Amino acid sequence: MAKKKENNVKVITALCIILTIASLVTIKLVQLNTNINQPSTHKPAKSQHEVFIEEVAPTAVQIQKQDHVPASISIAQAALESNWGTSKLAADYNNLYGVKGSAETKNIELPTKEFVHGEWKTVQAPFRWYDSWNQSMWAHASLLVNGTTDNNNRYTSVLQSNDYHGAAKALVAGGYATDPQYAEKLIEIIETYHLDKYDKQ
Repeated sequence: MAKKKENNVKVITALCIILTIASLVTIKLVQLNTNINQPSTHKPAKSQHEVFIEEVAPTAVQIQKQDHVPASISIAQAALESNWGTSKLAADYNNLYGVKGSAETKNIELPTKEFVHGEWKTVQAPFRWYDSWNQSMWAHASLLVNGTTDNNNRYTSVLQSNDYHGAAKALVAGGYATDPQYAEKLIEIIETYHLDKYDKQ
């Protein structure tokens, strides 16, 4: 009799364990199904390019309102010239646009590539050293507005262009860069990241 009772207890204990395990499995499955059906609230991480654009766009829009430099051009040039803010000149010396230095400015000498006589050459050149990206952007706008010492109207066509296509080509015509594909590269950046939306702000 005692043995029978003992067997009953074992059976009941085993059933309790099985029921407990079954309940836990059921709960887990319900939770899993709920998570699958719920829309994800996790936002994908922003790319380095998106972060860069968000950082410089507000200043570009301010510059556009004051100096009439298309915001898309300011952003695209900064991205292209600084490799999206990662170049040594941009990261260490806050020069986003590869602006050269003069005897009156704070400079740093670095190697750079220039397209000369149909080929790329590496040369040493003095570049402006700025306190911040913001200062670099306003100085770049000032260059486009006021031109150079030898030609005050060098970049007037950039400011008078009706769209970013014309502005990009006007930069090349004004001699801003030696790269023969410079305008096309700017246009590609603007169209890839829809930067012309900032021209409308």
